[in-house]
Amino acid sequence: MAGSTETLDLQNYLAANKRRVDETLASLLPEPSGPAATVLEAMRYAVTAGGKRLRPILSMAACEACGGVVDDVLEPAAAVELIHTYSLIHDDLPAMDNDDLRRGRPTVHRAFGEAEAILAGDALQALAFEILATRPIGENRAHRRNESVRVLAAGAGVAGMVGGQMADLEAERSAVDADGLEWIHRRKTGALLAASAELGAIHAGASDADRAALAGYGRALGLAFQIADDILDCTATAEDLGKTPGKDLEAGKATYPALFGLDASRERAEILIDEALNVLRENGLLSEPLAALARFAVNRDR
Repeated sequence: MAGSTETLDLQNYLAANKRRVDETLASLLPEPSGPAATVLEAMRYAVTAGGKRLRPILSMAACEACGGVVDDVLEPAAAVELIHTYSLIHDDLPAMDNDDLRRGRPTVHRAFGEAEAILAGDALQALAFEILATRPIGENRAHRRNESVRVLAAGAGVAGMVGGQMADLEAERSAVDADGLEWIHRRKTGALLAASAELGAIHAGASDADRAALAGYGRALGLAFQIADDILDCTATAEDLGKTPGKDLEAGKATYPALFGLDASRERAEILIDEALNVLRENGLLSEPLAALARFAVNRDR
């Protein structure tokens, strides 16, 4: 609950909620059988590879901070993870980042083939929106389901993640300034994290003001998270990351360390986290889990 003064054991909190998310994902993913078994297997391969599950856990924490019941948001939150996973599959493709490793094992197109990876990503996105449109059940939840579809579609689409990824690709061919780089990062990563936080508020039945505050928190956290990712790409090992480091530099991508250096990038990430927490504090929504998740976003090692 917002305002709690109990000390949170973040590792236990993350582990317990990750288990709940993983169990929910397992229940929502179709079993690999029938003529489409290969694409279903590729979908499971991608989703069950691990990962922090930060986006669904953020939805759960936001729901709690607004006085909601976490069970009401579990399936919609899992849908966000499906959207995130589809984006990773497509990011790794030869036409995009051309990566061989994701979460410590071969990327989907390396394990199954390029066409199979494209279709697995397509299917995960479709399944995500099917879940958002139907879960949780009940006529009294219809408005919340509709809002979930709208918010996640905006966060994942051309006004959000996809638009940011397109601009990110174009930045490999032409230099961008600080404003351009922030525009990319706020959409490529920040938009889906903002949608994740707002989703929790939606399924708690929160007010428009609380939804807006949590979306603002998510936007600031998302930009800080991407800056931390940029830093880790320069400083971490493949074993730490579970993917190939140094790819951004090799591809000539626009990143905060490339534009400002590591120290200034770390400072910017910390300022953004303070901004995120202040938004919640001003609206009476600052909870121990949301504060801890924000700090985790910039202090993680992978």
